[in-house]
Amino acid sequence: MKQTLRSLADKLGCRLIGSGSIKVTAVSSLQSANKESLVFVEDEQHLDTALHSAAAAIIAGEFATPDSASSVAAKPLLISPQPRLAFARAERLLGSAENHRVVHPSAIVAASAKVGKKVAIGAGAIIGERARIGDETTIGSGCVIGDNTGTAAGGGVVIGSHCSIDAHVTIYPGTILGNRVVVQAGAVLGSAGFGYVKDWETGRYERSPQIGHLVIEDDVEIGANSTIDRGALDETRIRRGAKIDNLVHIGHNVQIGENVVIAAQTGLSGSVIIEDNVIMGGQVGIGDHARVEAGAMLGGQCGILPKKVLRGKGVVFWGTPARPVKEYLKELAFVSRSAKKQR
Repeated sequence: MKQTLRSLADKLGCRLIGSGSIKVTAVSSLQSANKESLVFVEDEQHLDTALHSAAAAIIAGEFATPDSASSVAAKPLLISPQPRLAFARAERLLGSAENHRVVHPSAIVAASAKVGKKVAIGAGAIIGERARIGDETTIGSGCVIGDNTGTAAGGGVVIGSHCSIDAHVTIYPGTILGNRVVVQAGAVLGSAGFGYVKDWETGRYERSPQIGHLVIEDDVEIGANSTIDRGALDETRIRRGAKIDNLVHIGHNVQIGENVVIAAQTGLSGSVIIEDNVIMGGQVGIGDHARVEAGAMLGGQCGILPKKVLRGKGVVFWGTPARPVKEYLKELAFVSRSAKKQR
């Protein structure tokens, strides 16, 4: 969607240097920029390359401000204290065209469902009984938004406003999504958790109740083919601003704090608690009822044993069982020296 630089600068809170009437249509890299592109630079060493690129305008930090009032930059500049963040926000503004805000003829929308204004529903999508979808939300092709079946899992699906649900996402009954939630293709939300009780007489397993809810708060993003179970009796909750990568599994009763970041192929067992601002690398595994306290950082392939508590704001953990990276590296060095002595 075309926007003038003046309009973008106002929306992004940037200081505009140069013509505000120039229009841009998309963001791009310096290498692929064209005459309607917006690019960004975070440091002075790349500024000259940006100024000589084909881009229409540049988002940059204060270092890009011309030396004097009489100086004129080679291109219009949008000055921001956080150029990368402003660039990310610009991408969303430029990509927010109102095209295709329609319900495809092949979509099935239950009569009891409540669909807000300017909602797009793709081909073959199914919107179940008593589902509620907020204004300007997009439901991709082949999605299944579950019925209220009358079970204790309870209630039709609720999806807030300005959400983006990509193709072939499945959302089970009893799942509530806040506003501006992004769910990428193939994700499954609110499915039954992995909980069984053994009959010691027969040796067979029977499913324990999985009748709770899943609550996903505002501004959460969930990657492709990730799965999040509903609570067993109460709720699983993903709090505001959490970002979850592709192929992540989150078990029943898990509590994820605000602004948590979880990289791909991570698995969280039931009843794990992840406090605010935790960062997890790829392939982290966490046992049931473990807790990771606020601000900890887990390196790739960390393992946390069941019922353990990991604490240390700003501390990087690594290994299995997870411990501070400095301690882990000392252990590796000791093992290496010991192995050499035994040769």
